[in-house]
Amino acid sequence: MTSSEDIEGLIRPELKAMKAYIPIEPTDVLSQRTDIPEENVIKLDGNENPYGCSASVKKALADYAYYNLYPDPEQRELRKALEKYTGISSEYILAGSGSDELIDLILRLFVKPGDKVINCPPTFGMYPFSTEVCGGKVVSIARNQDFSIDVAAIKKAIDKQTKVIFIASPNNPSGNITPEQIILELVNIPTVVVIDEAYFEFSGSSVASLVPKYANLIVLRTFSKWAGLAGLRVGYGIFPVNMVKYLMKIKQPYNVNTAAKVAAIESLKDMNYLRGTINAIIDERERLLTRLSQLDCMKVYPSQANFILCSVLNGKAKAIHEGLQKKGIFVRYFDTPLLNNCLRISVGKPEHTDTLIAALKEIC
Repeated sequence: MTSSEDIEGLIRPELKAMKAYIPIEPTDVLSQRTDIPEENVIKLDGNENPYGCSASVKKALADYAYYNLYPDPEQRELRKALEKYTGISSEYILAGSGSDELIDLILRLFVKPGDKVINCPPTFGMYPFSTEVCGGKVVSIARNQDFSIDVAAIKKAIDKQTKVIFIASPNNPSGNITPEQIILELVNIPTVVVIDEAYFEFSGSSVASLVPKYANLIVLRTFSKWAGLAGLRVGYGIFPVNMVKYLMKIKQPYNVNTAAKVAAIESLKDMNYLRGTINAIIDERERLLTRLSQLDCMKVYPSQANFILCSVLNGKAKAIHEGLQKKGIFVRYFDTPLLNNCLRISVGKPEHTDTLIAALKEIC
């Protein structure tokens, strides 16, 4: 009889050793943990849109009559809608179950065991996570003190085994963009360059229009942040046409579920609502930045995303994080060499900012 030890022996050893990705938790779990009613929880840890999706999205989801049928595996209607939104032909576009799935697909397409992927920490944790799952080797090139990328160090690290470079712009968790001229330097390197624009709508800065001109440039985006669809998991990428062909071949046939497709298409029809929530978040981001900057315990970094990174100057980031939790306020805490004593705070509604600042004045 096969034992659990026998099965353990079949598991890839590098996966046993790798660190798990630590995701954020939903409001109901946070409520249970803190014994605070769910409606009183202020969730500022996931960079989600506090205003949610539009009413027309909810109606479209309720009215849709064909949930019993599989969705279109070629995503034709969604890709056409994205063509209109991006101004880039649908032949360059592929949708995924969030941009997380697209990150995984890119790595599965290009990376074989032992191949190298350049990561620029501090940044989004899914890049090294998915690289290791695919058997690749993560080459970390730390960002500069101002969180700009170290282009010279990246170029020096490139060798024949380097397959992919990941750059988030705006970067998570620092909120800064990578200027176009820097990205143009990177695409002259003979490797795949992925620019993750998950927060594009809050920055207005994009290199998506460059994709048709460069055979090695990919831009990723998501509906999770600006469109309030984080729970439905829908993102998309703008790829060179020949990559789309191969990615379409290796993806799960029905990777974007019907509800996600319906919600994404309807979101793109209700841009007046979404532009309103984007502007509200940007306005509140600037107010939150000002209020945080007035606290003696905080060094605040400017942001072009929907969150703000703060360095806690008194070394009490963990205590502040825990103190906020007791009050039902959840922010992201970091304690790594590159983010020592740091908090990342998502932009909420004005009343969330007011409650947060009042709590920080008590705790700091």
